[in-house]
Amino acid sequence: METALTRGAFAQRGKRLEYFTIAWNSLEGIVAIVAGGIAGSISLVGFGIDSFIEVTSGGALLWRMAVDADVESRTRNEKLTLRIVGCCFLALAAYIAYESISALLRKKAPEHSIPGIILASVSMVVMPILSRAKKNVGNELGSAAMHADARQTDFCVYLSAILLAGLVLNATVGWWWADPIAALIMVPVIANEGVEGVRARTCC
Repeated sequence: METALTRGAFAQRGKRLEYFTIAWNSLEGIVAIVAGGIAGSISLVGFGIDSFIEVTSGGALLWRMAVDADVESRTRNEKLTLRIVGCCFLALAAYIAYESISALLRKKAPEHSIPGIILASVSMVVMPILSRAKKNVGNELGSAAMHADARQTDFCVYLSAILLAGLVLNATVGWWWADPIAALIMVPVIANEGVEGVRARTCC
């Protein structure tokens, strides 16, 4: 009985984390896309799209947490959720690859954007805390889907760092190529996570 209650408490915590993820990334996505549109920055717009992909992932995890008490439904939804998160990873990898290669070919530098720099800096503080909390819940529930979502949150940190470095280096020393090169390095790692998710490898 105590174990069931404890599991239920962690499932509720997981729900709260996903509600926060959805709210935060919705706001982050809107700010990034608007700021990117104003500045003509592909990097910022791409960062905003990543945020909305994470909103999709958060919604999928909420669905999975809603049936945590039902073992059969939990296992079925765990696998489907993993596939949804995996598809989000693959979509993100494809987008980053396309935009990075396009930026290199066109020698498109990230535009100067103070809102973008502030947004990336704040994200680098908030996202690691959120990721650690998700990993803790994932460990307690034995949820591969929650771990996959936590990794996607980690990627948001990496992308924030890439965005910030690109904007700052371009603004200070004129290294326009820093952002697309760093982003391309991330593509194979992100794509691998996507493939693992689509295969729906679960520990439940």
